[in-house]
Amino acid sequence: MPEPLLISIEERLEEASARGIADAVTRAMRDGVLAPGTKLPPIRTVAAQLQLSPTTVSAGWALLTRSGVINTDGRRGTTIAAIRAPGPARYRRTLQRHTAFDLDLSTGVPDPDLLPELSTAFSQLRAAPFPGSYLDDPVLPELVELLHADWPYKAEGITVVDGAMDALDLAATALLRFGDRVVVEHPCFPPLLDLLEATGVEVVGVPVDGEGMSVAGLTQALAVSPAAVFLQPRAQNPTGVSLTTGRASDLAAVLRTVGTCVIEDDSAGAVAATADISLGRWIPQQTLHVRSFSKSHGPDLRLAAVSGPAPLLTKLVGRRQLGQGWTSRLLQRVLATLLGDKRAIRRVAHARDEYARRRAAFVHELAARGVEVGGSDGINVWVPVRDESAALLRLASQGIGVAPGSPFGVLPGPVNHIRVTVGLLTDGHADVAESIAAAAGTGAWTGAR
Repeated sequence: MPEPLLISIEERLEEASARGIADAVTRAMRDGVLAPGTKLPPIRTVAAQLQLSPTTVSAGWALLTRSGVINTDGRRGTTIAAIRAPGPARYRRTLQRHTAFDLDLSTGVPDPDLLPELSTAFSQLRAAPFPGSYLDDPVLPELVELLHADWPYKAEGITVVDGAMDALDLAATALLRFGDRVVVEHPCFPPLLDLLEATGVEVVGVPVDGEGMSVAGLTQALAVSPAAVFLQPRAQNPTGVSLTTGRASDLAAVLRTVGTCVIEDDSAGAVAATADISLGRWIPQQTLHVRSFSKSHGPDLRLAAVSGPAPLLTKLVGRRQLGQGWTSRLLQRVLATLLGDKRAIRRVAHARDEYARRRAAFVHELAARGVEVGGSDGINVWVPVRDESAALLRLASQGIGVAPGSPFGVLPGPVNHIRVTVGLLTDGHADVAESIAAAAGTGAWTGAR
């Protein structure tokens, strides 16, 4: 006699495939039929009830396992996993504070003193026409014109969203499905990993070296047929690595052969010291390029621009119409004013140069103390340490906060790095480098270098 839980899965099975089985199980979970801890029958029993091959059922179980929906434990069998509340788990670990710091270099945020003044832009809103309809164009034409003039490649279309993470969320929701595989950089920005985990996709890590994502690593990762590749073209967070033109060209050549979509997160934007670059220069029909204005013009503007081919942008915009609909045109007008204002342009250029100065000064002082770091751009430095926990504790005892490296890890094995936001370090680079270098050599238990 068929088991009741198999009947419940069979009733929800809409497609005789691995994907169909995975969807049926998740529907049964949402309906409360399969509770966490429920033990599932053997694969052959399931296959017989559903009139499918054991291979198909096994593939469906594999999808569910990769997404954390079920747990498989050898002879103990397969059970429904405990429900994990979606949320920024890695991001919370990155910013977790057990004490207040005299010098907090853990945040990854820009220096507010280097942001452009907004008073002039806001004052001009009084004279500007205010949109008064849900049906007005979602993006200001004058802002689109400014963006096209300063884009790293000739993009087919550009839209505006509420920050880079909004763009990545829209891309994940519109383009990815439960159980898909996606390629990311190792190390990778924790909020992106949180987002992808919540989407239910399998993350495949590819190492980053001094020129960007590894070509050999990407080639190997493409063997698993990923649905998308996510990368940061400039000032990669946390390493500070920017793609070289040669590396970007090589990555594009590899991706062109398979047609996989690439989603670029240029989070540094206008305060990056390296030249703007995008794989869209070589494969525009496969590229979504995101440029954030948070670090350059202000996090609270919550603005980013996204370019891409019409089919991809249509999917993003269509998904957005089910929720937010559009980004505030008032804030778009503020950004358009700032992008055309000479004083704001000079202010952003000064911030770019000042961040570069601060980073170079800190890296120089670290090197003088025997600690070499990679990357050359952005507000963060990725510092290798002997033991992550010991380094964090030692620095905390001195009133210095830095971010742990482990939440950035994708590939197996210890990360043994810390991220230091040196963009907030206005002076005292030698003293802070001395503390960081000492912490980098701290052992796990003895505290000795």
